[in-house]
Amino acid sequence: MRRLTFTDRFRRVAIAVAIIFGLGALPGCQSNTAPPPPDAAQNSNGSYPANNPANGLPALSLVDQYGKPVALESLKGKPVLIDFIYARCPSVCPLLTAHFVQIARLLGPKLGSKLTMVSVTIDPRHDGPAQLLEYAKTHQADYPGWLFLTGKPADIDALLKAYRLKRERQPDGVINHVATAFLLGADGRQLRMYDILQAPPQAVIADVDRALARG
Repeated sequence: MRRLTFTDRFRRVAIAVAIIFGLGALPGCQSNTAPPPPDAAQNSNGSYPANNPANGLPALSLVDQYGKPVALESLKGKPVLIDFIYARCPSVCPLLTAHFVQIARLLGPKLGSKLTMVSVTIDPRHDGPAQLLEYAKTHQADYPGWLFLTGKPADIDALLKAYRLKRERQPDGVINHVATAFLLGADGRQLRMYDILQAPPQAVIADVDRALARG
């Protein structure tokens, strides 16, 4: 039997998600996205200028996939690309992570040295460091410079609030997906926001390069 390549797996997940949304969204597949800018309808590539002046790296301490504490403020000084996932998510989150993997590959040596990628769980009660590390490895997302973070539920909620997001559960307990990603400048303020299922990785890389050029 032929071994599936990364591209094969990505294509299969993409098809599955397309079917799910084409059927009207199965339980737990509703999106929980930040409000887009007023002119969002004019932009079809899923990339928008930020419309939220809040600090995206507030004074909170979370824990990474290796069990090490991470003060979010310590990530300031270089751009940060951040999204929100959870390890038990069966459909959309793997596709979000697959998009981030493409971005990580395009970044090459810039990842870690010039930019940090961050994926924060929205299910901290179930996602400890071990679960996030397993998720990263399973989805080929175990890159230096890419943090998977968990923490106290109250701290996760506080961070989500800074992005105008919240954890929303369906009656069966499944958490709605957060389909928005954000590019932060070196000061922790939002520069761009993305519907990461639509935004081409090359467009995100171009935004990163502009952020780096700004210093």
